[in-house]
Amino acid sequence: MDNVGLRRRQAGEKNIAEPTGLWTGDVAFDKQLKTTKLREKLEKLKSDLVDQVDSQIADFLDEYSQDYDLDSSYVQNGEATKPKKKKGEPRDKVFVPRNSVLTDLFEVSHIQTIYHIFIAILIVFSLNTIIHDVFEKGRGKDFTDSWKKYGIRLVLDFDLIIWACGKFPLVVTTWLWMKGSAIALYPLFYYWSTTRNHYKVGIYDYLWLSLFVAYIFAFLILPVQAITENQIPPGSTLLLVTEQVRLVMKTYAFVRSNTTRALKYRPPVEGENSEGEGSDGQSSNDGPCPNFSNYLYFLFVPTLVYRDSYPRSPTINWRYVVTNFAQVAGCLIYLYYLLARFCVPVFRNFNHESVTLKQLLLSSFGCMLPGTLILLIAFFAILHSWLNAFAEMLRFADRLFYKDWWNSKSYAIWYRTWNCVVHDWLFTYVYKDISSLLKYLNIQCGRATPMAVVFLLSAIFHEYIVTMTMGFFYPVLFVMFGGIG
Repeated sequence: MDNVGLRRRQAGEKNIAEPTGLWTGDVAFDKQLKTTKLREKLEKLKSDLVDQVDSQIADFLDEYSQDYDLDSSYVQNGEATKPKKKKGEPRDKVFVPRNSVLTDLFEVSHIQTIYHIFIAILIVFSLNTIIHDVFEKGRGKDFTDSWKKYGIRLVLDFDLIIWACGKFPLVVTTWLWMKGSAIALYPLFYYWSTTRNHYKVGIYDYLWLSLFVAYIFAFLILPVQAITENQIPPGSTLLLVTEQVRLVMKTYAFVRSNTTRALKYRPPVEGENSEGEGSDGQSSNDGPCPNFSNYLYFLFVPTLVYRDSYPRSPTINWRYVVTNFAQVAGCLIYLYYLLARFCVPVFRNFNHESVTLKQLLLSSFGCMLPGTLILLIAFFAILHSWLNAFAEMLRFADRLFYKDWWNSKSYAIWYRTWNCVVHDWLFTYVYKDISSLLKYLNIQCGRATPMAVVFLLSAIFHEYIVTMTMGFFYPVLFVMFGGIG
């Protein structure tokens, strides 16, 4: 019986095995295909998991850095304490000692390679422009002849920069006037805060508010009048207009931050403990107005959010300061070469005859690559090198002037990470105040209205800077910020 069963099983295995040579291969292929798909799913799951963990860690670090302030404003008994915040309110800006993102990334050799590539391209641009000037502008028979005739001129042949940054004495005079006006605001604010009735808001306060509004309007109008009447060139205009907007934001931040402090201030009563804490975590027992040294430091420090004190670095690395200013100078030369060699030739004769769609498309797409490089170089020169140089000289320790905007997956993330200095001001003095006002008026609109006001205000001032610099109104930035944003 066992032999019969054994023979039947062998026959069955044979019957199965004989006709399934092709079927066995199909099963193997199908198994391999399923294994590949499973591996792909696992790889995707792994990638999503890593991204999720990175995002959660970044959110945690942001939340931690905003929840705990290492500045002396929140240090009590030698320990950092959590700043007070009501439930549902946006967090205040917290300053902590930290480097800029690129400062840390440049410690990685692979990122240094990218930096060196840009330097190599700058050298190539320089050689390209020199050779072009020798043989095209020099028009000598050979290199030696052209160099003898035009060699000295080559060294000084930055006609575009010289023209764009013209009328420099007038620019310096206007800048000194603006800076002096900003400094003169302090004694006026000090007089108001120390002479007002500290127990109620009255007509006296509204009168000074009207004067401050008039001051802001004058600060916005008078420099424009000086620029238009004297026909100041684009580069000099850009310097004046950006400094104008910066000082307006600075003075508004100072007045906005300390007005609440002055309104809440109560003169100490004899025999009574008057210690307390005012708005924004600032002590209210120091008087209704901060010291002039605090205000003067704020006018120069690379932040637009006012605090009585900021985290400070222990020493100044002057080599680091010189390096950053050298990088700014290199970026300016870089921008000159990009404009002179790639953009100016495209548009030199652009409007001399009727513009066709073909010309418009060729010109636009021909300037996209240099335009992108100009954007990157301007970002590096201003938001990294320039601000880090001033931060180092003033021992300002919080140098998060931007975040990793190049990893942004949406326009909203890019807007928040591209320029943290301006974003912090908009969030602190526009978004939060609009949210508080709507809440006070019992208007339920969520985040939409405050965000719309922020984008609209940002679009207006960006377009204002471009319009004043270029001398004509072409609302590209307004559409980008106010529309797409």
